[in-house]
Amino acid sequence: MPSCPLDETESIPIGTPCEGEELHVLDEHLAPVPAGEIGDLYISGVGLSPGYWRDPAKTASAFLTGPDGTRIYRTGDLARRDADGLVRFLGRADSQIKSRGYRIELGEIEAAVNAQAGIRECAVVGVDAGGFEGVTICCAYSTADGAELAPLALRTAVSALLPPYMLPTRWRELDTLPKNVNGKIDRKAVREDFQRELVGAVNRGAGR
Repeated sequence: MPSCPLDETESIPIGTPCEGEELHVLDEHLAPVPAGEIGDLYISGVGLSPGYWRDPAKTASAFLTGPDGTRIYRTGDLARRDADGLVRFLGRADSQIKSRGYRIELGEIEAAVNAQAGIRECAVVGVDAGGFEGVTICCAYSTADGAELAPLALRTAVSALLPPYMLPTRWRELDTLPKNVNGKIDRKAVREDFQRELVGAVNRGAGR
């Protein structure tokens, strides 16, 4: 019987669809991805609505025709289907990047960082500074009161949970992360801050 993972860094199982509905994990060409690989999550079946109210453009972009001719809905989530058929939620598609040839879900990296003792909050962003390295993975974090966790120590701890290609190459400890009007972490501000740093480094290197 499938169950919730004991390790909080593991992906969350969605489970199986209700009767009359189906979950699809598809690639960018709307073809099913093999078990174990990451894809976009779609839903089909009796639970689909006719579309978005008075928004035909949004309806057309989200409600598509699937590989078997059925009407499917793009959830905007990333998922993976295990060998036993269980579907696991891996985060939002808009938090996904491609770096060093790999498709990476930034939420998975954040989960690994947040699992470390002493972390209060973190934000992992992808920054394209226009250099030869492509998208750079950057992490900003703050620690709980009384905790000490230098960037190098944090990177070492996180490296035990993630493959090398998913490790951020830029780390920054802050007293507190920037917030938006809703009180949530302002990832756009974090990204722009790292981007200024990276562009400056590229420009300094070009001037040598």
